[in-house]
Amino acid sequence: MRENDMLEKEEIFSKVLRAGRRTYFFDVRATKADDYYITITESKKFTEEDGSFHFKKHKIYLYKEDFAAFRDILDEMTSYVLSNKGEEVISERHQKDFRKLFGEKGEEAVTSESFTDVNFDDI
Repeated sequence: MRENDMLEKEEIFSKVLRAGRRTYFFDVRATKADDYYITITESKKFTEEDGSFHFKKHKIYLYKEDFAAFRDILDEMTSYVLSNKGEEVISERHQKDFRKLFGEKGEEAVTSESFTDVNFDDI
């Protein structure tokens, strides 16, 4: 079998979820025995100081025998989060300018604009 035929056979169905700097790829693939399984790949973009960038990828292989348990736990976890915190994203860290305003660790960034001119002669 040609290599292109193998690639076409392996990937059956795909969906992509773009979420900020992360992209999630959901792929249905086929085993050598022609059974299906799912891969979930997280790809995260990292930008270097010189402007170049690279991606880090993490992959999960999910086989049919684990689908029901995986779905049950995922449903339970998402329900827990939504019932306890709601659907609104409350983290300021999702703002594009968060690092400019608050620095790497969330503390407010000190800039020349954040100081008030004080004339000590008035004290």
